[in-house]
Amino acid sequence: MESAEIARRFLRFFEERGHKIVPSASLIAEDPTLLLVNAGMVPFKPYFLGQRKPPAARLASVQKCVRTPDIEEVGKTTRHATFFQMLGNFSIGDYFKEQAIPFAWELLTRSESDGGFGFPEEKLWVTVFLDDDEAIEIWKKVGVSEDRIQRRGLEDNYWHMGVPGPGGPCSEIYYDRGPEHGLEGGPVADEDRYLEVWNNVFMQYQLSEVRSKVDFDVAGELPAKNIDTGMGLERMATILQGVDNLYEIDTTYRILDRAADLTKTRYGRDPRADVSLRVIADHVRTSTMLVADGVAPSNEGRGYVLRRILRRSIRNLRLLGSGEERYMHELTATTIDAMGETYPELKADAPQIHAVIDAEEASFLSTLRTGTAIFDVAVEETKRKGGARLGGEQAFQLHDTYGFPIDLTLEMASEHGLQVDEEGFRRLMKEQRERAKADAAAKKTGNADISVFGQMLEKAGKVEFLGYDTTTAESGVIGILVGGMSVPAADAGTAVEVVLSRTPFYAEGGGQLADQGVLRTAGAVVDVTDVQSPLGGLVVHRGKVRSGELRLGDEVQAEVDVERRRAISRSHSATHMVHRGFKNFLGETAAQAGSENSPGRFRFDFTAAGAVPAAVLRDVEDEVNAVLINDLQVNAFYTSQREARAMGALAMFGEKYGEEVRVVEIGDYSRELCGGTHVHSSGQLGLVKILGEQSVGAGVRRVEALVGIDAFRFLAKESVLVAQLTEQLKARREELPERIDGIVSRLRTAEKELEKLRSSQVLAIAGELAAQARDVNGVSLVTHRAPDGTSADDLRKLALDVRGRFPADRAAVVVIAGAPSDRPVVVAAVNEAGRTRGLKAGQLVGVAAKALGGGGGGKDDVAQGGGTRVESIADALRQVGESVSGQLG
Repeated sequence: MESAEIARRFLRFFEERGHKIVPSASLIAEDPTLLLVNAGMVPFKPYFLGQRKPPAARLASVQKCVRTPDIEEVGKTTRHATFFQMLGNFSIGDYFKEQAIPFAWELLTRSESDGGFGFPEEKLWVTVFLDDDEAIEIWKKVGVSEDRIQRRGLEDNYWHMGVPGPGGPCSEIYYDRGPEHGLEGGPVADEDRYLEVWNNVFMQYQLSEVRSKVDFDVAGELPAKNIDTGMGLERMATILQGVDNLYEIDTTYRILDRAADLTKTRYGRDPRADVSLRVIADHVRTSTMLVADGVAPSNEGRGYVLRRILRRSIRNLRLLGSGEERYMHELTATTIDAMGETYPELKADAPQIHAVIDAEEASFLSTLRTGTAIFDVAVEETKRKGGARLGGEQAFQLHDTYGFPIDLTLEMASEHGLQVDEEGFRRLMKEQRERAKADAAAKKTGNADISVFGQMLEKAGKVEFLGYDTTTAESGVIGILVGGMSVPAADAGTAVEVVLSRTPFYAEGGGQLADQGVLRTAGAVVDVTDVQSPLGGLVVHRGKVRSGELRLGDEVQAEVDVERRRAISRSHSATHMVHRGFKNFLGETAAQAGSENSPGRFRFDFTAAGAVPAAVLRDVEDEVNAVLINDLQVNAFYTSQREARAMGALAMFGEKYGEEVRVVEIGDYSRELCGGTHVHSSGQLGLVKILGEQSVGAGVRRVEALVGIDAFRFLAKESVLVAQLTEQLKARREELPERIDGIVSRLRTAEKELEKLRSSQVLAIAGELAAQARDVNGVSLVTHRAPDGTSADDLRKLALDVRGRFPADRAAVVVIAGAPSDRPVVVAAVNEAGRTRGLKAGQLVGVAAKALGGGGGGKDDVAQGGGTRVESIADALRQVGESVSGQLG
């Protein structure tokens, strides 16, 4: 029985019993706790929780699912897979156990000629939750003998999603494949012989905290008792098609067989090749289904899941000898053909699916060529030195320079019997992220090659921007990109980049954030969340198709979010006024060096030799608010750059402008070169409140400010806070600064006294520590952990004090460690007699610091280091003692 027929029979059976058939939901989960749909009931979770009204009380579906926690096992076993399909019938507050169990039994045991699956009754076993006597009685009524009913615990017969949500006990049905597959005794004895085919979940509880499969909190009962059943389509096909495992069923095997044909390999001949063929078959199918649902390869979230799966497929093709050949297009086509009967949208979207997967294959083959060569050299060098693992720096270089994913490095290293310094890799990745600044060019081009935009601009010409005069406009769709590739159409749920012939949407630039809004056609709605201009004259609208299908050539109504636009325009006009204000008070050297204008808020960077006094900030704020209240007219016009300069128009520091420029002037107060959107008059700003200033680089300062209602709300909160302080301190508003200064002064004095007391207590034990020194081959060794909170300076003082208490002719080593805050610090001190014995403080600190997960060093007489693992202090001190003993023989 083919997989498609299994699905048809299941749905037909439940449709005849009053169930509404619903199509599979997208693999992109709506549930914010999930990246991807990983169980058949996920789309129905809001119905079970009573958050949303279901289309009917009885539902049935064939749901696509993806799970990747066991991805490393895929191919190595014949049980693991990343993509699977769940046949499910659901009752939302309608029937419960008394009908769900007979439904399952009838469909499984009814003859094939009568629309069932034809399982012999004597081949079926069932399991129930430990105390579910009700389910046992129902099973006995439908004809299951008591000796084929087994009770099991939370690990096996209680179901939940692994995250907070609905859950409950379950009853599973198993098929006995016969003695050649394992031990007698039912599912509790051998789950390879007894194969689970159906799980009936009696969904009746709301789970809150879920810590593990068996450790969770039950918050209470659901609004109604529900039924959630799951029958794995691939597992059913394994039994009904008489094959050994899911890789040999009709759909999966077609992909596997095509991969074997392309790589001139035969399945079943070589165990290692078989693993690769299984990985390819599973991963190509998973990738095809993910791309069809709108997932695009990336380095984050579900996009990373897809990229990882695709790249594992491509690498395993290379292991089978594909070389530089590109086989993913052919394998994707085979997948679409194999799965298209159940999911006809695959055939309709084939060009888009191919475009995404082909592009990723081309990109990764290039990565593999370089990265594999570098990896092989690293492995050879590591083995030559007798090492057992690749360094974190090597893994980071492979990732950062050659685009090698860490997962691939781990997998390939394992194949060579090596480990990878993952901790070192993660640390270097974190450091890189902290150093990295936003790449504006990458943001503008997104996933697309710049050549794609160039071709589009050349074909369609410059996009007309209408946003200075209107926020709505009729236009036409002249380009659609998905995953950086040009496509003819995109359907609901797809992340898209859309180019219109003309647009009212402002593309991010000149410090102004992009507009957001909606594109409407006769057959689709697209939510626009970002707008960029990757090339001069081209405007790209980024967003997601909310509903329908967007097609090239569609007429479109473009609608900007007016309130957001107005708020951003207020911020932009306020930035111009603040710029003028700083020039008035700091001089013409206060030139704009950057800005960001967002709804109700802006930041403004400018050149300045040093910090701006608070008095100047107040003066600028007062002047701007005094000017804006005069409701000056805001005008914009085009002129030559020379003319604009002649009339005193301000320009952004370091910015390049064309010959023709746009000038925005606010009365006679401000005049700047600007392509952004603005208010019609200064009075529309309402209020500007400068929050403060800070340094963002050598010679550059940044101020942040609020505009309009956001500024008003901030001042309202400040007023409440001041009122609370006046009440608590029993002082008038004007007395608050002096009163608070007094309190802070007294606190600082008290802290200094406490610090002196703490320091004296630490140093007081120096004599005791010296007296308790251990003798190590004629050297006095002191290792001590100081109380947490002891400062690094006091640790150093203590080490030197203890060292100084030994006679000059007595070799002494003192190592003091502590945790001044959340990180450990270690100080080593060695006297001259100790140094003549070959002991060095810098080397000993290095030993301790390595144990603490860090580093350090210094002179031979005194050195200091640190790390990240406070819990390893005792071990670090122990290793220092061992090092001293080892050096002294």
